[in-house]
Amino acid sequence: MNATVAMMLALAVGTYAFRLVGPALHGRVELPARVQELLSAGAIVLLVALLATGALTEGGGFAGWARPAGVLVGGVLAWLRAPFVVVVLGAAGATALLRAVGVA
Repeated sequence: MNATVAMMLALAVGTYAFRLVGPALHGRVELPARVQELLSAGAIVLLVALLATGALTEGGGFAGWARPAGVLVGGVLAWLRAPFVVVVLGAAGATALLRAVGVA
């Protein structure tokens, strides 16, 4: 067994263990309200950071204005509780339209 296969197996076992711990400890471990608030805030911060890097960068540089505008359109549609398909098509359509008229 080479090192790559061993690492893949270790990651698979670790991932399965993480998935198993949640149901196994449910109801046995009580987190304080402040810790739950911090975990919720941390998850939101990570998702916003992922959104920002995906929307604003490409190949280590600025992605241009069309992509952030499309993400903004998708965000507004999601905030207005549009169906998921409408959100995705609206964001893609706005980006495509801006690129078609020459906005990078």
